[in-house]
Amino acid sequence: MIYHTIEYFIGEKNDKVFFCFNKCYNSCMVMSMKRDYWILIVFILTFILSVLFSTVSNIIALTCNNIILFIVLVITIAFGILFDLIGTAAITSKESTFHALNSKKIKGAKQGLFIVKNSNKISSICNDIVGDICGIISGSIGAILAISLSTTTGLNNTLVSVIIAAFISAFTVGGKALFKIVAIKNADNIILVVSKFLSLFGGNK
Repeated sequence: MIYHTIEYFIGEKNDKVFFCFNKCYNSCMVMSMKRDYWILIVFILTFILSVLFSTVSNIIALTCNNIILFIVLVITIAFGILFDLIGTAAITSKESTFHALNSKKIKGAKQGLFIVKNSNKISSICNDIVGDICGIISGSIGAILAISLSTTTGLNNTLVSVIIAAFISAFTVGGKALFKIVAIKNADNIILVVSKFLSLFGGNK
């Protein structure tokens, strides 16, 4: 509707102006399609990872004792903190650093350059998708652990649940706050380590 209205007012005498508008309009449409496509990818990726992680955590929760369950809880929280660290480092690292490393043929430099150039998407995957999934799973594991502990020890379930929830919150928020500072100060080094790890699977192409 907007497109045809502007076309009418511009008229045939201003072909150059209309060409510029047409080019901008098409560019906006392409950007909109790319954004919608990315949202769809995020939705599908989140769904698949949630099903995978939830299934594994539930199997572990139902078959392991309280000590193993607590260890899994800590690992899950640490996993979320680690990916938050990577996501923060990706969005604060410098592209020029990896251009310089790539010119010297440093292993992992190309992977690092890819991460930095796509920092917004990488940060979204690490901080939002993986981070939120770990938060949800750690909450469900904590609930199962609270029920198990109250059953085996005879302690009040509400009290145990509150203590475990407080532990999860403190560990998650405190850990992310601490390592966010580390990520900002050492962004380039962190991304280089991650990119070297990724280069083991895809080579240094």
